[in-house]
Amino acid sequence: MNANIYATLYARFQHKLDATCIETTEGRIITFRELDQATARIANLLTGLGLTKEDRVAAQVDKSPEALILCLGVQRAGFAFLPLNAAYQTSEVAYFLENAAPKLVVCRAANLDAITGIAGGATVLTLESDGSGALTEAAAGQSDRFTTVTSADDDMAAILYTSGTTGRAKGAMLTHGNLSTNVAVTNQFWGWVPGDILLHALPIFHVHGLFVACNNALYNASPMLWHAKFDAAAVLKDLARATVLMGVPTFYTRLLSLPDFGKEAVANMRLFISGSAPLLIETFQEFTARTGQVILERYGMTEVQMAISNPWDGERIGGTVGLPLPGVSVRIVDEAGAESATGETGAILLKGPNIFRGYWQMPEKTKEDFTEDGWFKTGDMGKRDASGYISIVGRAKDLIICGGLNVYPKEIEELLDAVPSIEESAVIAMPHPDFGEAVAAVIVLKPGASLSEEAVVEHVKSHLANFKVPKAVFFTPDLPRNAMGKVQKNILRQTYFPPKA
Repeated sequence: MNANIYATLYARFQHKLDATCIETTEGRIITFRELDQATARIANLLTGLGLTKEDRVAAQVDKSPEALILCLGVQRAGFAFLPLNAAYQTSEVAYFLENAAPKLVVCRAANLDAITGIAGGATVLTLESDGSGALTEAAAGQSDRFTTVTSADDDMAAILYTSGTTGRAKGAMLTHGNLSTNVAVTNQFWGWVPGDILLHALPIFHVHGLFVACNNALYNASPMLWHAKFDAAAVLKDLARATVLMGVPTFYTRLLSLPDFGKEAVANMRLFISGSAPLLIETFQEFTARTGQVILERYGMTEVQMAISNPWDGERIGGTVGLPLPGVSVRIVDEAGAESATGETGAILLKGPNIFRGYWQMPEKTKEDFTEDGWFKTGDMGKRDASGYISIVGRAKDLIICGGLNVYPKEIEELLDAVPSIEESAVIAMPHPDFGEAVAAVIVLKPGASLSEEAVVEHVKSHLANFKVPKAVFFTPDLPRNAMGKVQKNILRQTYFPPKA
């Protein structure tokens, strides 16, 4: 049996080749047959460039149907796809390219010179948001037929970089088996049916938009209404033609801010799914009151895709992420590794066919993040109620999740600490009504130094992606520390963002 994710998806949509696969907001239509032919041309192009099994292809491009086709073509040919956030600065991309050593890098034309300078000798081709570019031109002359490479379950299909609390960003290796089994499980668990239409407004540089959303639509042979970005008014208009929306909490808060959003607007909708960041119970309740629809919240992460979910056919409980998906085992354990009692908080451990192969070129980090008996340590803390529903109560890993995107505090702290007038800094999460969480910086200045909040913001903005830029800056004489000298970020959060009574 061929575990190649493209073979898995093709087997499910091959009976609808002349049906619409993607429809853009500009009215462009791509059929499943055209998708198949385009991925074949990409696969033939890459093979002709001399790539071999599991070689990496990196892409830092805008969202477009061609970007999805690139990913599928890479995987179809037996190579590994490395998507990069289009907002990353050149200095950030340099690390990923050095670490992953891709044979091909695809970028926007505006970044061609900068990317070529850090690509380490890799071939560099361009791809624009309208689908034009050197990649498209090079693929145009290739055959539109390609025999999908036979892949084993454990063959690598993608690398996605994820941040932790210390050290370098880690490349999580997702396999064809990970992708194929997870889409089969979620498609059934979320009750996909013939006739479903996905409204796709997520970015496609991470697991949620690229694999969970796209793969489910392809697996179900469902059309995607393709939005290059989330615009609440445009999404509201298209809800009348869709049946499924996958989003981050920001989607739902912005929809609720529209006066015309209500039961009539969602009359055709079957399912709203939320993930990538915590959904506030207030948003959950207001959404139900306004629309009569109950948002399905689920839990996943880069290393595991989807692991836990509220059910399609069953009670969806606000404030929880639901039940373990079929085939996924979940343990919640105390500091000694013993099972936590019902209602007690503990560390969440996972095991199942969705669990990634490990971190690229980081065997020690891989070993550290698994127990001796093979359970993956998520770094998240949770608890399980008497009905088995799981709630996420915090993160052991010092991450900030801003609009579904991971922010690595130490990266920002190191940038700030290098400023001559700054003695030290601490970056923490602050509540944000739109993004769930945002970055806040707490800074200790050197004696006699002065610095404005605006200067701090501009400094970070000039070096890092916008979602990493502090939304608030505080100056303090010193940072609270414990007996071991570690900064107590919990005290900082309580000081500057005390919980509401």
